[in-house]
Amino acid sequence: MDVILLERIGRLGQMGDTVKVKDGYARNYLLPQGKALRANDNNKKRFEAERSQLEARNEERKSEAQTIADKLEGKSFVVVRSAGETGQLYGSVAARDIVAILAEEGFSVGRNQVELNQPIKAIGLHKVVLALHGEVNVEIELNVARSADEAERQSAGETLTSADAIYGVDDSLPADGFFDPDAEYNVEDEGAGEEEADAQEDEGDEDKG
Repeated sequence: MDVILLERIGRLGQMGDTVKVKDGYARNYLLPQGKALRANDNNKKRFEAERSQLEARNEERKSEAQTIADKLEGKSFVVVRSAGETGQLYGSVAARDIVAILAEEGFSVGRNQVELNQPIKAIGLHKVVLALHGEVNVEIELNVARSADEAERQSAGETLTSADAIYGVDDSLPADGFFDPDAEYNVEDEGAGEEEADAQEDEGDEDKG
């Protein structure tokens, strides 16, 4: 479908451009959101007649988006999910989940504004770009972890994708750390003990004879 853009849209064009898009994208997003008009003679005349108003409205939306972007800039959001020892999630974090997470923090963002090529499927720190406006993008961080405690550890720089990291096994402990370090073990003493036992046994045999 050919449409006339009513604002700048990334990877499509500038306000006033006539571009070809998929019908579903036009019907489900561009047209109902007031971001485009069907490209026909009447709408072209309408656009030119309302151009100044559209430009003013676009600037207003851009300003609102920039205000939200300023508040989101540099923010990190903790996402607690179940995962295996290697860090693979038992599920995923998709765009709709990110929208819900932001809503809980008081930020209203549309699903189409979350630029996520594929769902997040592992714990860790993930950067996600939000396209709040055709000219306003902001990057946030998602701290996906198994618990709030693990999220804090990840923020501090730890990598929690192994059993040792999860359960806190101390790699500095030596392999013989499970034995009593104060215990003395002398091979020579052991041999002497065996010889003494043999001698006593020989004496017992002589007495019997």
